[in-house]
Amino acid sequence: MSAPSPIDQIADRVERLLVRHEEVRRTNALLQQQVEALTRERDALRARLSTARTRIDAMLERLPADSGASSSITPTP
Repeated sequence: MSAPSPIDQIADRVERLLVRHEEVRRTNALLQQQVEALTRERDALRARLSTARTRIDAMLERLPADSGASSSITPTP
């Protein structure tokens, strides 16, 4: 059997490169979808965190000031 000609070798390499290029494009598209989903999830979690902080701050504002509590506690030896 004779060795493939240089043109055949180049054509084979080009075909393999095209297949690899398409694989990389598909992988990139999937990764981009994952990034977008994670970005939406992050934004939703940030919004929930902000809401929770606001609610906690509002609750803390409603707590009575307890100025004498620290002086009434005596440490035990």
